[in-house]
Amino acid sequence: MKFVDLFGRVKSVVIGMIHVQALPGTPLGSMAIPEIIEKACGEAELYLHSEIDGLIIENMHDIPYTFSVGPEVCASMTAVCAAVRGICPSLPLGVQILSAANHSALAVALASGMDFIRAEGYVFSHVADEGLLNACAGELLRYRKRINAEHVQIFTDIKKKHSSHALTADVSIVETARAAEFFLADGLIITGTATGVQADPKELKDVAESVRLPVLIGSGVTNDNVEQYLNASAMIIGSSFKKGGVWANDVDAERVKRFMGKVHELRK
Repeated sequence: MKFVDLFGRVKSVVIGMIHVQALPGTPLGSMAIPEIIEKACGEAELYLHSEIDGLIIENMHDIPYTFSVGPEVCASMTAVCAAVRGICPSLPLGVQILSAANHSALAVALASGMDFIRAEGYVFSHVADEGLLNACAGELLRYRKRINAEHVQIFTDIKKKHSSHALTADVSIVETARAAEFFLADGLIITGTATGVQADPKELKDVAESVRLPVLIGSGVTNDNVEQYLNASAMIIGSSFKKGGVWANDVDAERVKRFMGKVHELRK
């Protein structure tokens, strides 16, 4: 399945974020699984009523992140994702498990009926705030093949936010994009330097002109700057859809409806 088959469009797709509440075993974890599921499903319903194009379910409240994600996180995310799929039976859905738990995300996606994952560290090494993150494309695609999950698309961050790229300072974002394309990624994600920070529109243009893959914007899109990103294949939006524009807050239905209304007008 290709991007256009999944979303029915080649440009200006809007993907909202469901930031799952802190899961059991994580430092901020305080809610029982049924409560976590109920909250995630409530946000899914808000998004659905706002005519969103797709959703990503992510464990962003599990701070501080670790590369050693336990089975309790995978089990919890599977339960949440399966419940959201029940609320949104036909909406394109994805999952990301922090930090860089891309194999786990594929397993969760397969078990819960997700359509894609957001992956970190697909090509080239870099230093993230969690530590040194190495490339995983070879192992990840072999794992996807082994578990018969090739229908699950992999959209990968390049020059990942919250990271130092001094190790690859001589490798441009365009070269990184071409490497990810060569390593069979299904889509590329460009971000700013941190959550909610605007991505560089020039990088979007340069990357989109250099690869044949869908190019998604992964941070910083707002109601005020959306015109700069309409040529992206998709815009992944978290902070701007939350109360006060803060990622950790609840989804603000009015913000989502206002944004989607503007996008629908701009698409005409």
